[in-house]
Amino acid sequence: MRVLVTNDDGIDAVGIRVLADGLVSRGFDVVVAAPGTDSSGASAALTAREEAGRVVIARHTLPGLPAVPAFAIAGSPAYIALLGLRGAFGPPPSLVFSGINRGANAGRAVLHSGTVGAALTASAAGCRAMAVSLDIISASTVTTASGGAAAVLSAEEEAGRQWSTAAGVAVDLVDALLSAPPGVVLNVNAPDVPPGRLKGVRRAGLATFGQVQMTVVESGEGYVRTAMREERRELAPGTDLAVLAEGYASVTPLRALGELSDVDLPGIPDA
Repeated sequence: MRVLVTNDDGIDAVGIRVLADGLVSRGFDVVVAAPGTDSSGASAALTAREEAGRVVIARHTLPGLPAVPAFAIAGSPAYIALLGLRGAFGPPPSLVFSGINRGANAGRAVLHSGTVGAALTASAAGCRAMAVSLDIISASTVTTASGGAAAVLSAEEEAGRQWSTAAGVAVDLVDALLSAPPGVVLNVNAPDVPPGRLKGVRRAGLATFGQVQMTVVESGEGYVRTAMREERRELAPGTDLAVLAEGYASVTPLRALGELSDVDLPGIPDA
């Protein structure tokens, strides 16, 4: 089975390599295509850089995975997912995996995530998809320019995180993804603990807020200055953030946006 792996942290991020390696180890035919630079917070934006009317694509070699075809794209994660489904990187995939993201994509903040946006875009185009994230984010490690969606880590800090835990959970959930109804995305978040310390996997709902929130601390003529703060609200039991705090990986089924047929709009007749 062919799998496209993408992300929003960029082709050189450790997480995408570990996820691709985990899928290869389970026998999947893997192709990797990801932004050439960090695209955190891109949501489902369809953007790309063109030269002479052509989207810029560069061959890439993943450390430790020389046989896996990989491409760095001057485009957003959702755009890359669509390119893959249209055959830009070889045969169209049966599954799309997006991640492993630097930081949990949890709560209603998933709306802004490029990782989740790529998976939702693939799903809306008819392909089953999974978004995978590792819970390493805090107010002290995120950039304000990204709205808290991008973590700033040194190479040593990034390499020392427990990416294999998230990859293991994701690969173990392939059967659940294949059995889910068409149009469903599995949003997976894993705590930053060694695989042996993971308590298990739990289905969870979306928390009503994300882990961090952007605040405006100063505004003036021609500028604004922002900062990030961690949410201090009580975690509702059964939500993704609560499950992560308890040491479990969370799985939340999501669906791409659709119409609300039960909303009454007085004075406006149906078509």
